[in-house]
Amino acid sequence: MINITQLDPAQAWSLYQPESPDGWTLRQAAHLYRRGGFSANREQLEQALTLNPGEAVHQLLNSAEESVSQYETLAKTMLATGNANNLSAWWMYRLLQTADPLREKMTIFWHGHFATSAEKVTDPQLMYHQNQLLRSNALEDFGSLLHDISRDPAMLLYLDSATNRKAHPNENFAREIMELFCLGEGNYTEQDIRELARCFTGWEVRANRFRFNRYQHDKGEKNIFGQSGEFDGDAGVDLVLAHPAGPEFICRKLVKFLVVDEPVPSVDLIAPLARQFRENGLQIGPIVERILSSKLFFSNDAIGRKIRSPIEFSVGLLQSLEVTTNYFELSKRLADLGQKLFFPPNVKGWDGGRTWVNSSTLLARANLVQDLLDREETRFAGGGMTDLCDKHELHRPTEIVDWLQTMLLADELSPEVRSGLVRELESGTDPRERRLRQVVYLMCTLPEFQLG
Repeated sequence: MINITQLDPAQAWSLYQPESPDGWTLRQAAHLYRRGGFSANREQLEQALTLNPGEAVHQLLNSAEESVSQYETLAKTMLATGNANNLSAWWMYRLLQTADPLREKMTIFWHGHFATSAEKVTDPQLMYHQNQLLRSNALEDFGSLLHDISRDPAMLLYLDSATNRKAHPNENFAREIMELFCLGEGNYTEQDIRELARCFTGWEVRANRFRFNRYQHDKGEKNIFGQSGEFDGDAGVDLVLAHPAGPEFICRKLVKFLVVDEPVPSVDLIAPLARQFRENGLQIGPIVERILSSKLFFSNDAIGRKIRSPIEFSVGLLQSLEVTTNYFELSKRLADLGQKLFFPPNVKGWDGGRTWVNSSTLLARANLVQDLLDREETRFAGGGMTDLCDKHELHRPTEIVDWLQTMLLADELSPEVRSGLVRELESGTDPRERRLRQVVYLMCTLPEFQLG
């Protein structure tokens, strides 16, 4: 396991530049698309190799949807049902169709960071609005994102801030904005929480919109982080944003999300990122670009060193092999794997890392792949696996296994496992299509496929 606590920070976050023209490999390009998105098909990877690593990252960062009308039309249909479960299928469809994968990946990051669940916020329209808010701010200004999420009706309802009154201040949001959203434990006091809660009194939801009730707002003087004043909610958010612990806290979470699950990065390793984040006015995009362009990110210390989330597991498989299928059924199955979109387990979001895999979820992952491969509506580039192999001129079993290894796995197979998969294609009596799908199933149930 990588010991990132001992890495030289300047070297770790310096720009990765291959030492030779062939130093920028298909494996590294696939790694970039898995972390900076969910995965990529062969054409996308080959196109990435025509660029240098920095250019490929920049292209990911500056991608844009040509049209969002298809997503908006589908969202209206889903919202009309009044069932938030259907929003999960809508987002799954968007994840698979998007031309802006990094923004969608970061939207999922912020969804887990500012965790809000439709289990409590029962109006799907509010959850959809929050999702759009996270998406539009996902790579922009963290300060604006925090201000917007603080006034977001779904968040106000989820953390009971909508019932925050001057006579009885509710401390839930004040606590979470410090502990989970911005600073981390140990960087505030219980008194800071009580005083910040007073700032948000009078913030409520009326007709599904934010409303400031001045009659319920505590106008008195507050003392937060040693500063005194008649702070309102926006001023309270600004005080949190100005706290010196914020940039380190956010950058550490970004490194964990994009680079490596464990161990926890040291203060020294995070320091260059935190300094840039503060100096650039808390702009998210430049920090994400630096992380994804770094020597550490493209090193063997990072490739294959994160456990795939259920979303990365499922969407990655479908994008790699150009799969279309029943998105409603797929989104339903994600709950068995431990990650249902719009339904994070609690205010801390998903823990990720090793918590993604246990005997139950591993079985659920295998069952999901089997169900996917057995479905008649599952298509590979519009046809079967045989058609996909023909499209890429893959005919010999060794070629097919090596190609699948490149597309699906972050690490190479052991010679023994590779030989077994080749034999599965060579010696089986089943039709070629069935054998191909069986090899895909076997590869997706390997421990190596759980790593991204």
